[in-house]
Amino acid sequence: MEKKRILLVDDEESIQLLYREEFEEEGYIVDLAHDGAEALAKLKKNPPDLVLLDINMPGMNGIEVLRQMKELQASLPVILNSAYQEYKQDFGSWASEAYVVKSANMDELKATIRKYLG
Repeated sequence: MEKKRILLVDDEESIQLLYREEFEEEGYIVDLAHDGAEALAKLKKNPPDLVLLDINMPGMNGIEVLRQMKELQASLPVILNSAYQEYKQDFGSWASEAYVVKSANMDELKATIRKYLG
């Protein structure tokens, strides 16, 4: 069975390292992008099976990146992952499949990813 590919978009290196390790242990291939522009370029070049997207990033924020990703590939599952609970109320975040608040406990995030990747 082919491994599922996750595109992790986050400007924090500590988050990238932690998540990459956790998700590779779960059997996923993890591609990294540090910002929205890099994420969109990777999406066009090598489309992932799922995107895990931070909201608060330099340049383009995650809501704008989400909008552009959905224009390129409407069926792509995108999970917003932010330390800020208040973005859940943002109308723009409704286009995502899920919204998971960052925490030290990765169980909810892993369960959400499994829900979309099987």
